[in-house]
Amino acid sequence: MSSNSRALFFILSILAILYFSASAENEGPGLVMNYYRDSCPQAEDIIREQVRLLYKRHKNTAFSWLRNIFHDCFVESCDASLLLDSTRRMLSEKETDRSFGMRNFRYIETIKEALERECPGVVSCADILVLSARDGIAALGGPYIPLKTGRRDGRKSRADILEQHLPDHNESMSVVLERFANIGIDTPGVVALLGAHSVGRTHCVKLVHRLYPEVDPALNPGHVEHMLHKCPDAIPDPKAVQYVRNDRGTPMKLDNNYYRNILDNKGLLIVDHQLATDKRTKPFVKKMAKNQDYFFKEFGRAITILSENNPLTGTKGEIRKQCNLANKLH
Repeated sequence: MSSNSRALFFILSILAILYFSASAENEGPGLVMNYYRDSCPQAEDIIREQVRLLYKRHKNTAFSWLRNIFHDCFVESCDASLLLDSTRRMLSEKETDRSFGMRNFRYIETIKEALERECPGVVSCADILVLSARDGIAALGGPYIPLKTGRRDGRKSRADILEQHLPDHNESMSVVLERFANIGIDTPGVVALLGAHSVGRTHCVKLVHRLYPEVDPALNPGHVEHMLHKCPDAIPDPKAVQYVRNDRGTPMKLDNNYYRNILDNKGLLIVDHQLATDKRTKPFVKKMAKNQDYFFKEFGRAITILSENNPLTGTKGEIRKQCNLANKLH
């Protein structure tokens, strides 16, 4: 090799190293455990404490945190797009039909404000959303799930593509399993995540089609009486507080009672009934009904996969000053 060739090879090698180093720096470390260890050491403790205080005052916040992670992370990216308000140019995901009944978004701002007092401009709303879900699950008696952080916030709503991603409670089990598989969650993971229906409540709007004009014969007759009492109108007022508890036995506890209920035909939604009858999912329903540790293990695994769905990291996205608004571009 001539001296000129060697010099050229050396220069190209240096350029290649610089390029890949810049690329790696641009991407950042991705998601890691305890991402804020140096930049905001108290971050996770602050979120945990705020979740605890809010739960003490408003028990239903825990259901909201759990629903938030599903609705945000399932739709293309775990980037807190769910939290953005509508603008003149953009419809908020919060205002779509599929977000019916979701609430307590203002308390995410309460958590954000506490973090901003400690470490301004450091902790993303996407990480707040994920960690509040983790701590909300624990508050409901569910497993403590160690989750990575380092997400950054998106700048746009995904209301226009929401239907392409989110599975609906009236869809076939094949469609539900396919939607979950698209983000890497397998059949036992689907069965475990739907165990979130162990807590909270379902508005009558979502289940009257199983009661009127005729009662769905698949429903447990003893449970139908309670459902009719709670949902006496064939066309309920969506603004009225008309609902049925998902689990009458332990409504405030994330446990495996849900699986015993759906095996007894007491599932409120079509997806609950299908979960207990479809040959692909029933074996896992039966196993989780018998073994809460197995349910918790699969639930924790599925939540972890969900929380790591296509996050923005490194220099992608931004750290919002307020969780309901994208930062202004200067």
